Amino acid sequence: MKLFTVEDANALLPTVRGIVRRVQRTYARVAAAQAQARLAAEGAARGGGGMEGGTAYVLALTELAEASGELEALGVQIKDYERGLIDFPTLRDGRVVLLCWQMGEGDELEWWHDLEAGFGGRQPL
Repeated sequence: MKLFTVEDANALLPTVRGIVRRVQRTYARVAAAQAQARLAAEGAARGGGGMEGGTAYVLALTELAEASGELEALGVQIKDYERGLIDFPTLRDGRVVLLCWQMGEGDELEWWHDLEAGFGGRQPL
């Protein structure tokens, strides 16, 4: 697990923001087709079925996996595709916690939370 300082995470935020935007756009396409994909999968399990726009759906899934992988390769954890919620692991008072940011927030990180607390346990830096 990569650990970030607040300064390192803030410096990486412009790059991360672009990737998160891509994740959100791609996830919206995936989510819009999920019901149809589920029906196609059920039909396939019974020996038939198909999905109009199936190729586009598979491409969107692939794009989503690639963008998520880019974040993971940077050491950033994506927590919510739709909201664009991400965490940067860091050390605070000798223990690992998460610096928390979501799309629409400012140009610098302002929040952190314990590993177990999640978004609801966010505290100001």
